[in-house]
Amino acid sequence: MQTPSSPVANPKTYRVKSFGCQMNVYDGERMAELLAEQGIAPAPEGEDADLVVLNTCHIREKAAEKVYSDIGRLKRDDGTSPLIAVAGCVAQAEGEEIMTRAPAVKMVVGPQAYHRLPQMVAEAVAGRRATDTDMPAETKFDALPRRRRSGPSAFLTVQEGCDKFCTYCVVPYTRGAEISRPYAALIDEAKRLVEAGAREITLLGQNVNAWSGEDAKGRAVGLDGLARELAAIPELARIRYTTSHPNDMTQGLIDAHSEIAKLMPFLHLPVQAGNDRVLKAMNRSHTVESYLKILDRVRAVRPDIALSGDFIVGFPGETEAEFADTLKLVDAVGYSQCYSFKYSPRAGTPAATMGDQVPAAVMDERLQRLQAALNRDQAAFNAATVGKTCTVLVERRGKLPGQWLGKSPWLQSVHFIGEAAIGDLVTVEIASAGPNSLAGVLKVPADASAA
Repeated sequence: MQTPSSPVANPKTYRVKSFGCQMNVYDGERMAELLAEQGIAPAPEGEDADLVVLNTCHIREKAAEKVYSDIGRLKRDDGTSPLIAVAGCVAQAEGEEIMTRAPAVKMVVGPQAYHRLPQMVAEAVAGRRATDTDMPAETKFDALPRRRRSGPSAFLTVQEGCDKFCTYCVVPYTRGAEISRPYAALIDEAKRLVEAGAREITLLGQNVNAWSGEDAKGRAVGLDGLARELAAIPELARIRYTTSHPNDMTQGLIDAHSEIAKLMPFLHLPVQAGNDRVLKAMNRSHTVESYLKILDRVRAVRPDIALSGDFIVGFPGETEAEFADTLKLVDAVGYSQCYSFKYSPRAGTPAATMGDQVPAAVMDERLQRLQAALNRDQAAFNAATVGKTCTVLVERRGKLPGQWLGKSPWLQSVHFIGEAAIGDLVTVEIASAGPNSLAGVLKVPADASAA
């Protein structure tokens, strides 16, 4: 729907601000590429942009209210505002209500329609405000420009949407049903990312391990088959994937962790809770036992794998004893890192109307205990790396002279001093470990094919 407003000048500069998950980061990069194709340049650091795209996340509580606060902060001292577009999951959920509440917003575009952003900018310049929150059957990716620039580590969305319908989650309503991008299109985009400078590619999806397709010979393949083909790209040194669902963790994908050298020894596999009754109420469709068996199978083929997960505390009805089961699960697994959150009701989800909502003070106290256990295990995992030699992908300069920052195979941040360049894979001996990063000593340049 379009409503009239005052015409504005063609924007010369833009800024895309992405919030939330890595898929939003990917979407933000693609929107930036779309705008660049129109001759709009990124705004210099510290300067106002003519066009600001707020690429939003709707997972956490009061997400919409935070968007309105961000919109308000864009107002300039002279009372004017840049051309504002609200994109992402809040845009999908709120639709035209955003422009009703915030007249400064000229465009509202959902995550399945952002390929239309240049057209919507043209409409806004002509004085028409536009909303597009359609979820068309055809893929938006066909309308996106080809990748031409990349950092040493790049994201590649291979799957979108979710059919799992966890009772606390809005993703099925904001991102739509699960779809897999075509095999050939993904291979082509990956090759272009590598040509543009990527040494590592992280495959993204709401349920990335649900990806499926047909290879060049018409054979049905899963994510492991896609990873095998990507590993054949000579200059691609590392492959990662996130976020996975336990129900889609096939034996083929598990075996890939021992059979594909370029597939990094890291697995993010959210469990959400350590109690079966809570998991059933969440509609997670796995049990604690089945989850642990998956981890056992992964460790059997890749003993050095680093494990990561997600946890929600204070889900409606969660008792102290049920929360204690979550702590027992944490103790049993020994995660290298994790994300943990207090439950927050999302409008339209079944959990929002459940009884026995856990008091905020109880959730706060449980989250502190959970995070203390997770921090303990992360520190222990980092400490266990001291003395080991590994390859580090150099991503950027550090704050000290001659210092560089990069990632270990286990997704740890590593800093070291020495001769290197962004995009190099270098051999580093880990000298010390902090809670969030490692200090290394540069040894010799690593072979380009090393992990």
